[in-house]
Amino acid sequence: MSTVASSRPQSPPASPTTAPAHRRPALDWRLRFAALSLIWGFSFLLIKVGTDGYAPFQVTFGRLFFGTAVLAAAMAVKRERLPRGRRTWLHLTVAALLLNALPFSLFAYSELTIPSTLAGICNATSPLWGMALSLVALSEDRPTRRRVAGLGLGFLGVLTVLGAWQGFDGLDLTGTALALLASLCYPVGWIYVRRTLAGSGHSNLSLIGSQLGLATLQLALVTPLFAGFPTSFPAVPLLAVAALGAFGTGLAVLVQYGLVNEVGPTTAQMVTYFIPVIATAAGVGLLGEGLSWNTPVGAVIVLAGAALTQSRPTPRTGPEDPSAAAREPAPEQAARPQP
Repeated sequence: MSTVASSRPQSPPASPTTAPAHRRPALDWRLRFAALSLIWGFSFLLIKVGTDGYAPFQVTFGRLFFGTAVLAAAMAVKRERLPRGRRTWLHLTVAALLLNALPFSLFAYSELTIPSTLAGICNATSPLWGMALSLVALSEDRPTRRRVAGLGLGFLGVLTVLGAWQGFDGLDLTGTALALLASLCYPVGWIYVRRTLAGSGHSNLSLIGSQLGLATLQLALVTPLFAGFPTSFPAVPLLAVAALGAFGTGLAVLVQYGLVNEVGPTTAQMVTYFIPVIATAAGVGLLGEGLSWNTPVGAVIVLAGAALTQSRPTPRTGPEDPSAAAREPAPEQAARPQP
């Protein structure tokens, strides 16, 4: 969903008389929101296609390589500098593992044995895991009845998706567990980033570009040991991996940052609720994956629970102020970077 929270200290917004003029984006934010939903929704299909020709670690390495290339180009255009400080790089290394290398690899391995539709729905449980963890790890994140109810409702939806009343008959437990573990990595990484990198003084683009670069290095070390090198390069899976990295990882991050800055994190993170819908439609329509009644019903329950866990008291000052979003780290930026 960026994979690091905003960490640059922000000054108060300028007054209307002194605020500089900003160039209006070429595309309306609604179109970019729809594009981001499609990109991330189709990511699970691309993972499935990629693993048809390459080992999971090879798919993840390719994804990170192409994604890093896109962000490196963006950093060069904007003349962004790399972060400084050994502690910053150490924290970025851990963040790269928790938010990129590990969940990306787990999703790739899970789709060896489960449909892309199920992987997409498992990914939607990230806000549920985040709610549960934040109650323990973040003292400022107090529970409310609505959010606790959302947590219970969400996990009821998970049991519905998995067909618990049937004893999980016909379900690959290992693949499903890997997908759920991947979705758990995101909020764990977000909490780590929030505790270690917030206020570092570096730009978001510099941090996420460096983070993806470190994740690519991690996979460059792991992939030869556990997957070796490809003996052939089938074209369709290769194109899927390239699209997954360039669009689903690199370009998606840039689009998401733009949305957060323009309409605020609350609106931008709504993309989370469209991803499983698109992933399911893509898996069924293009890959011919089967779909039983409990899968879409459970997915709706999961999304409803996730929405409740993310609810906040309605501010009295009116609609969300995008300038406030720029001053406050967005949970979606850290916890839901890319599926």
